[in-house]
Amino acid sequence: MTNEQIWVGIGLSGQLLFSGRWLVQWITSERRRRSVIPLAFWYFSIAGSLTLLAYALYRMDPVFILGHVANSVIYIRNLVLLMREKRLAAAP
Repeated sequence: MTNEQIWVGIGLSGQLLFSGRWLVQWITSERRRRSVIPLAFWYFSIAGSLTLLAYALYRMDPVFILGHVANSVIYIRNLVLLMREKRLAAAP
């Protein structure tokens, strides 16, 4: 397997993770019969975005890099906010 093939595999894996988040959101919403964004959505978002960022850095694609740096910051911030909210709700 060549270096190029490995990086294409990494890029495809990132795209699958990134796309999989919508499947998670859809299934959760259907089960609850209302629109829901589960915690797993944010984990898939971060994992997919960081994997795609690695691929974009390998490709040296400035548009792709900028997009996934911004996405990753937003997804991580959302996860921090959710964790803070959960911690505050659990406090006496």
